[in-house]
This record gives sequence, structure tokens and C-alpha cells, in this order.
Amino acid sequence: MLIRRADSLLLVVDLQHKLAPAIHDSERVTANSVRLLSATSQLAIPAFVSEQYVKGLGPSLEVVREAAGHAQFFEKTHFSCTAEPGVLDQLRAAKRAQVVLTGTEAHVCVLQTAFGLQAAGFEVYLVADATSSRTPENRNAAIERLRAGGIRIVTTEMVLFEWLHEAGTDDFRKLLPLIK
Repeated sequence: MLIRRADSLLLVVDLQHKLAPAIHDSERVTANSVRLLSATSQLAIPAFVSEQYVKGLGPSLEVVREAAGHAQFFEKTHFSCTAEPGVLDQLRAAKRAQVVLTGTEAHVCVLQTAFGLQAAGFEVYLVADATSSRTPENRNAAIERLRAGGIRIVTTEMVLFEWLHEAGTDDFRKLLPLIK
């Protein structure tokens, strides 16, 4: 049940310019997603970033783009990333069984993506402190529904420490600024 660095990838859903200001606790969601993106770069973990209907919602936030150096970006119009043609193939090509999932909106794109990933055979770990909606009620209802549906609910620090697995290593020292 632990998240394993060699078996996981990160998927950040729709942290975009025109949507972010409307999201409850947007600064924390963005900051924690950026922490995870930064960690994937340092630990050589595959990362993916979706952008919902860029024409209407704009591109990903600049801080997300900066932190996502090695990440693969893809645009989508479906709410679920897994319904977008080619995306499941991209994720499967990473040859990872676990997906660490963050983003917005929890009750729409994140929820539909989580269940789509689960149906495709992935173990899904939703990062609760890096996921939200426009209202706390929608966020909370989504997390409750996802948990009841078998999605594992975690926090940013859980992910970071499980990826690291032990203290006193070079990787631990590299990620320490992200933890403090």
C-alpha cells in the first residue's frame, strides 16, 4: 500500500490561469503540486500535466510550468484525462502501476480521472492537500466519494517521504528544502 518511487508517476490536473483564482485554497493546492513536480524532477519520476480546454481556461500556471521541467503536457476537452485519446497510452508507456494525482476540480476532472485510472488498472493515490474545487463542499464530497470507491487518499508529505523511503541519503538531502 506504500507509494514506491520506481512504480509511480505524477499526474497534475488542470492548474490553469483562468480557473485557479476561483479554486478554494488555490495557493496551497498549487504550492503542493509544485512541490511534487519538483520532487519528480529530482527523483526521475515521470510526470504529466493536463490542461483543460486551453482556449477557454488558459495554460497552466507559470509556477507549474517552471516546476514541470521534464513533465509531459497534454491538452484535453474531456473531463477525465483517461477519456482523452492517447492519454492512457502515454501513461502506460511510463510502465508505472501507481498514479499520484493532484489538481482541480476535485469533483469533476480529478474525480473522473481517478476512477478512469482505477478502471484502467492503476493504483490511484489522491493527494488531498494538493486537490480542490471552487467550493469546499464539492472538494469534500469528491474526496469522500473517491475514498469510498477505493481511491487511496494521501498528503503531499506522505508522497514525498514514501518516495524517499529513508533519511540520510543524497536524495533525502536534495528534497529537504521541499519538506521544510
